Amino acid sequence: MSYSATELKRVFELQSQQVWVNKATTAKERINTLKRLKESIQSRELQIQDALSADLRKGAAGTQAELSTVYTDIDHAIENLAEWMAPTKVRTSPMFDDSRAQIIQEALGVVLLFGPWNFPFSLVFQPLTAIIAAGNCALVKPNEMAPNISAVTAEIIRSVFDEKDVAVFEGGVDLANELLKLPVNHIFFTGSPAVGRIVMAAAAKHLASVTLELGGKNPVVIDRTADLKDAATKIAVMRTLNSGQVCLCPENIWVPEEREEEFLAIVKSVFQGMYYRDGNIVPDLIGKIIDKNNIKRIEGYINNAKECGARVYCGGEIDEHNLVVHPTILTGVPAVADIMQEETFGPILNVFTYKEIDEAIVSIQSQPKPLALYIFTKEQEFIDSMLERTSSGGVTVNNCLMHCVEPNLPFGGVNNSGMGSYHGVYGFRQLSHQRAVLIMEC
Repeated sequence: MSYSATELKRVFELQSQQVWVNKATTAKERINTLKRLKESIQSRELQIQDALSADLRKGAAGTQAELSTVYTDIDHAIENLAEWMAPTKVRTSPMFDDSRAQIIQEALGVVLLFGPWNFPFSLVFQPLTAIIAAGNCALVKPNEMAPNISAVTAEIIRSVFDEKDVAVFEGGVDLANELLKLPVNHIFFTGSPAVGRIVMAAAAKHLASVTLELGGKNPVVIDRTADLKDAATKIAVMRTLNSGQVCLCPENIWVPEEREEEFLAIVKSVFQGMYYRDGNIVPDLIGKIIDKNNIKRIEGYINNAKECGARVYCGGEIDEHNLVVHPTILTGVPAVADIMQEETFGPILNVFTYKEIDEAIVSIQSQPKPLALYIFTKEQEFIDSMLERTSSGGVTVNNCLMHCVEPNLPFGGVNNSGMGSYHGVYGFRQLSHQRAVLIMEC
């Protein structure tokens, strides 16, 4: 479906007037909207399952994971929205002893929301929940690389919202570029750092604020006190989640050199048990890479790494017909290899060893700040040292990804891995303006 610049401008101008209405809505009114949204999603769960299966070969568990994260965010907002919206009283300084001060949460206005293709359902409706909770209007573009779930997403939005409140547009890069020309108040984008820079440049033309949820090469550091089997198993599972197409997946693994072979053997065994039957990979178990272009991109990373001297410990095979990359472990990957420059977004682990922990820390410090850091240890001192000497969007200790699941923690990146955070109250605040109010006595 194509939209003219005139049509996009018409809807934007409609929302630009509606923002003053939505800004004044009560917690009860916003909660009722969120309830209608949840009901619309619940009534289409089978459609959502079929669409995610068609686009990404996601099974029932993958679909349920996307649904549950959305339901969690909606329920959390419904439960807490009245408290979030309440003005915050501020104690004044002696200079204003006879005055009252407060901070009110004010809607930003029209928000442009771009959805990604790797979690094409949840990563539209989670930020949309925050946008609605904060009283904004929204222009939503689902990702064209997941066309089936894009269509279901559009159907859900249109069943709940009038276009003056939330409008949805389906299309590709040309549509995205036209939407970026609109002088919206805020842009919420989930995707790669490369496209994030384009979004930020477009926002700068209108001085729009941005939330950029990007990615990076998330490092894992395993110390000598860690339960290696537990660590290796969790890393293997999380690296291959959604066929490795997760911005939070562990990617660069640091393990004590004397435990490397043990670690590699455990991970390989987990891969074999999860995704292979009688020595053959089962495509339905691992899911698929989104398209052939990304298959070629990942294959290029593997081939280049081998040319640069890396060793393929296991995997490395490509099934282009089924859009499958076998779970792969690379060792001895040099810093100049292409795979060390960009987020892989595929089921590949790069395993490195250290004699002294400083080797791992110096390497992590030399890379752009990642979206996540994962630490496996039994020592609080080791945790404290890693937190002091590294930087990342978030951290999970003795597991991977889990900090993203906790609704009372902010989720977001830093610098190259993004800016701004959301989930729970942090999403509400991110999509609100904290307006300072000083009331002086006459």
